[in-house]
Amino acid sequence: MVSDQQHLRGYTEPVRAPTVSTHPWRPCALPHASALSRSCSPDQTPVGRVSCEREIKKSKFIAIAAPVPDERVAMSFLNEVSDPRATHNCWAYKLGEQFRYNDDGEPSSTAGKPIYSAIISSGIDMVMVVVIRYFGGIKLGTGGLVRAYGGVASECLKDAPTCLVKPKARVGMEVPFDLLGTVYHQLQHYQAEDIKQDYDTGKDGTVMVMFKLEYEKIENLGNAALLLPLKYSAFDSTIVLSSNFRLEFPNVNGRIMFY
Repeated sequence: MVSDQQHLRGYTEPVRAPTVSTHPWRPCALPHASALSRSCSPDQTPVGRVSCEREIKKSKFIAIAAPVPDERVAMSFLNEVSDPRATHNCWAYKLGEQFRYNDDGEPSSTAGKPIYSAIISSGIDMVMVVVIRYFGGIKLGTGGLVRAYGGVASECLKDAPTCLVKPKARVGMEVPFDLLGTVYHQLQHYQAEDIKQDYDTGKDGTVMVMFKLEYEKIENLGNAALLLPLKYSAFDSTIVLSSNFRLEFPNVNGRIMFY
């Protein structure tokens, strides 16, 4: 494999949200929908795959971008489009607050990072860009590599058709068995996704229902839950609807997390 300079493969570790620490609950108001929309506005993501090709000093660069909902899909996309015959398969992805990039043998920060910078500049989220390079015999130097990888990634994303992706939150409810049917009816009404159950709650007659829900629908679901014959009180990151019924809003460093 030919490269401008022999380096170890450079990459950043995935950025992960800090763990929520346990703290005493303190009463507070439920965030209003307008506050949620300001901090969790819809993002743009590509409608489908897009690509572009450029030749720079006899090296051929092919950029391929695609929407990716999570890291597993991103890695699957990378494995699919990478060419083992190419000199380098460099890439970057952005999934909300999580991102990662890889230079694949190019000098450190000359490939993956410029691709990631192009993603940031485009304003597109939930996306991965892979740039494949076929070395043409002329070295570009570090500055030339940065411009080449960043430029072809930017060109690929510039005219990509996009659509809005509404941020979703992971939500958990501790629900008494006798209210399970009512809760499921509400979840279907508000189009909750990825609904799962966990009966190991440590409480008799209670099941944990976990799901994903669009942020703009969270307040409505909370208001609907208030119609149930349950005592209501609100806390920092949790809406408590009696001691057995709990609707959780994960909160890290003052910002609501979403996936």
